[in-house]
Amino acid sequence: MSIAAALDVDTAWETVVDDAPVAVHAAAGLVAVAGADGTCWVLTGSTGELVGTVTLPGGIFAAQLSPDAEHLALAGPFGHALWKRATDTTVIAKTGAWSGAVRWAGPDKVAIASGRRAVVLAPDGRELWAIEPAPSTVTDLVWYREGRRLATAAYNGVRCYERHSARPVVEYPYLGSHLALAVAPTGRWICSGNQDASIHIWRTRDGGDLTMSGYPDKIARIAFDDTGYWFASDGAPDITVWDFSGSGPEGTRPRTLRAHETVTALAWRPGGAGILASAGAEGTLALWRATSGSAGARLHPAHARELDQAVTALTWAGSDLLVTADWQGRVQASRLPEALPR
Repeated sequence: MSIAAALDVDTAWETVVDDAPVAVHAAAGLVAVAGADGTCWVLTGSTGELVGTVTLPGGIFAAQLSPDAEHLALAGPFGHALWKRATDTTVIAKTGAWSGAVRWAGPDKVAIASGRRAVVLAPDGRELWAIEPAPSTVTDLVWYREGRRLATAAYNGVRCYERHSARPVVEYPYLGSHLALAVAPTGRWICSGNQDASIHIWRTRDGGDLTMSGYPDKIARIAFDDTGYWFASDGAPDITVWDFSGSGPEGTRPRTLRAHETVTALAWRPGGAGILASAGAEGTLALWRATSGSAGARLHPAHARELDQAVTALTWAGSDLLVTADWQGRVQASRLPEALPR
């Protein structure tokens, strides 16, 4: 049974881009589709109509629209770029430093991982401040405390910076290479997904920490839902969903979701309803009631379908529109009902 048949899904639009998408991001009525070779297409969320394109020489790893969708930030193996919607122009394109992550803090500033540093830019490309060099390449970064504090991941731990501080104001050590970083919307927890197939967790108020290890593969995709109480990660083949309510996940077991051979994308539906979308290298797209059942439960997809090609990236454009992109460049936006059948 397909998702479309079971949920009476409307395909809002479909288009094809001339590249293999590596990232999609939606904000304020626009969708950015970033291709591996360095072109990013900006589309309208309602119709898929092309708004503009921007190119980052050498390729793209990450793309994120500002919350008002007036600007777009790109990061890739040879640098980063900023794009301005009003004029469909590249504000800045800087090459020379490996750049793997971009994060906006409201519409007025964006943090970019640039080699061993993180730089914070204004939308017009002006550098507002930068951190001192980390021990190794900054692999991910995220804002918290309503954009007043920036957390960065590099070898041997997470370092946090206040506005205009080059040196960290707090450090959370953990020996190893960190691939992904997430902070709970509540600000209570910082988590890293790691090369050594583990998740490390710090409690921000006192630095208390724990490690969840034993995954079959490295952890490269992690995300909190909007409530900050639920945390999902890859680690192949299962997705694990941990309960961060109360005193946190220590001593508990996760819910496990199995529908993929290797997870290629996952994203929580906005609104805190416990719905997770995921995709796998084998070509399966799945929707989950990911917080149902009890601790330790193995959950089955609420609905899943086999696609012609593997989805490489997905994002929610609001709570009712799921945008997927496959490795051959097909981008599809599907409208989903509020509730999933049981």
